Amino acid sequence: MNRVALAFSGGLDTTVCVSILKEEYGYEDVIGVSVNVGQPQNEFEQAKETAKEISLDLTILDARNDFANLCLDSVRANASYQGYPLGTALARPIIAKAILEEAKNTKCTALAHGCTGKGNDQLRFEAIWRGSGLEIAAPIRDLGLTRTWEIQYAKENNLPIKSGNDGIWSIDTNLWSRSIEGGELEDPSTIPPSSIYEWTQSPSSESKLVTIEFVEGYPVAVDGTNYSPVDLINHLNKICGPYGVGRTDVMEDRILGLKVRENYEHPAATALLNAHSALEDLVLTKEERKFKISVDDAWAEQAYLGLIYSPFMEALNGFISTTQKRVTGSVTLDLQGGHARAVSRESPYAVHSASAASFNTSGVIDDITQSDAIGVAKYHGLQERMSSALFDPKFPTHKTKNDK
Repeated sequence: MNRVALAFSGGLDTTVCVSILKEEYGYEDVIGVSVNVGQPQNEFEQAKETAKEISLDLTILDARNDFANLCLDSVRANASYQGYPLGTALARPIIAKAILEEAKNTKCTALAHGCTGKGNDQLRFEAIWRGSGLEIAAPIRDLGLTRTWEIQYAKENNLPIKSGNDGIWSIDTNLWSRSIEGGELEDPSTIPPSSIYEWTQSPSSESKLVTIEFVEGYPVAVDGTNYSPVDLINHLNKICGPYGVGRTDVMEDRILGLKVRENYEHPAATALLNAHSALEDLVLTKEERKFKISVDDAWAEQAYLGLIYSPFMEALNGFISTTQKRVTGSVTLDLQGGHARAVSRESPYAVHSASAASFNTSGVIDDITQSDAIGVAKYHGLQERMSSALFDPKFPTHKTKNDK
């Protein structure tokens, strides 16, 4: 049978795709596959209801553990893209992989998604799917459908629209983040209405201290209580959101070169990334910190592209894993005014000596004394002084014993 597995959310795009895959592509059977990466339960209930109304066979797969583990990998890489923590970009490869496995198990001949030809998700899905030997259909992209056309098509064909705000906004939710785009938000000059936010409240003067414990770069406990990755993320989302932590309104450069306006909520991600970075600052050497910035940037870029299974990513993970062996300890954050600021950090691997750095002690460490810095000071900036002297006659010259 000519069967296609559709990445189905129950929203406007994928609901419209079901009919079009049959009418325009000629598939005899369309099966829907939803993948749980931490969406609200009501979204799955709505997806089930929508699937029932349009006679779609729907399978729901649970990939929360896989996704949560990847999110915590991203913490070790301090992963952010243009100022916000990666969320949807991390979820898409996990979702795509699960759908591909289900398609093979149900003997599908094709895979389909409801992405447009302007966004990133089409590329992230197909980076996983291409090479599988299965056909790929993307009705919204292939036929150049607009959201206005979809809404009208759904009304004319009595298709249910379950997405928020009658489908005007495109909302994507997972454990790690919540994104809101489309409608009036596409205009960068539009101030977002407070109604678009669900995870965060407007910042206030109230504050709260929260302590996060790490073992080899992975967060394992909050305020002394151990959590699984899924529960830890959910817990931090709940306690950080009320303090306005984790809101981003950004002009984002997409993979295809389009610049778009995006709104995100990510309380747990912001808290964990800030805490992890503060702990790294305490335990890594200057050279490790400097080089890891470039590695982290490369990791985030690969993840944004959806290439989390690439050989390059494996190599980056190798370096990161080595540095994280000492990233064990705890960090206390002050949640206030929309910020999660590190105010305390401790680790048995701290590359820090309070007595050595103190202004109240005369010695430094071991047999090093303050006077040993005199020789260093004489050499520091030597080449710059010599270079300046060549072009500035007023600048003092520097001669060696062999100079005449």
